[in-house]
Amino acid sequence: MSEVILKNAIKRYGDVQVIHGIDLEIAEGEFCVFVGPSGCGKSTLLRMVAGLEETTEGKIHIGPRDVTDMDPSERGVAMVFQTYALYPHMTVEENMGFGLKMNGVPKAEIAKKVKGASDVLKLDQYLKRKPKALSGGQRQRVAIGRAIVRGPEVFLFDEPLSNLDAELRVEMRVEIARLHQELGATMIYVTHDQVEAMTLADKIVVLRAGIIEQVGAPMQLYRDPDNKFVAGFIGSPAMNFVKGVVEGGEVAVAGLGASYPLKVQTPADGTAVEMGVRPEHLTLVRGGGDLTVDLTEALGGVSYAYLSTPTGERIIVEERGDDRVEEGDKVSLSFDIDRAMLFDAKTEMRIR
Repeated sequence: MSEVILKNAIKRYGDVQVIHGIDLEIAEGEFCVFVGPSGCGKSTLLRMVAGLEETTEGKIHIGPRDVTDMDPSERGVAMVFQTYALYPHMTVEENMGFGLKMNGVPKAEIAKKVKGASDVLKLDQYLKRKPKALSGGQRQRVAIGRAIVRGPEVFLFDEPLSNLDAELRVEMRVEIARLHQELGATMIYVTHDQVEAMTLADKIVVLRAGIIEQVGAPMQLYRDPDNKFVAGFIGSPAMNFVKGVVEGGEVAVAGLGASYPLKVQTPADGTAVEMGVRPEHLTLVRGGGDLTVDLTEALGGVSYAYLSTPTGERIIVEERGDDRVEEGDKVSLSFDIDRAMLFDAKTEMRIR
């Protein structure tokens, strides 16, 4: 296990800069998740740590070593890709031990390490099978096992669950979380799925356009985002945002037809803001109102009501219990103003 430190890491492709001076410390044994929308640079950053992408400027340290200019094979990392990349003509056992075989490791030691990895991943009964006889989840476990037998200082995962169906994704999330607990290894995991990030991570790094927007523990980012982007990206369904204007120490929200007292540092009158409230913090008030229920999603113990305001904004409300609204109902909303967050409409930064 080793810590990973990035110092002003920059990546350019010709004149195009895609990673903009990343400074980041990942502690030894930490499970760190890079999350963000497609094209934000998360996979590029992971590949820079792996050595698969050249670092244009800055430094990357793994443990005490500066690995910026080292070959991937010298960095002490093992990578699990989105595609399983297994050799179809080899058995599970042979696939897992192939890297060690190529490095001249004795057969007895290879067998011992493969057995240890297969025990952790519950692959013992599949060791003599070939990849075509395995399910997608089993193939991904073999790919992870191949990484384990190398005994790396750092595990790197590049969207390893994106090719699996919904049920297998949940199963593999549990497997990877258990693997981290058992091995205690440093892991860096890339995903665009914020649910994976929230359930797996010790630390989440939220990226946008090659820049770190915020770093923190999952619930820290959920409860205390620094800006509108993080607030809207972390959480499912996403946070609701409605436009408002500061007037006399209150926020006038046209879409909700109401004004709300400010619970933060008071911006100047006339400041355009956006108020954010999460779906679970809103309560529907039946019996008339200016909001229309456009759609409901019943998911068993919870349902989501999709509302439209007179000003055309969309709001999602979480409902529980048996008495739920229906499409076409007219409603209003109530919520604890202390639960609301305020963002500057121009900079999108949180007003605290």
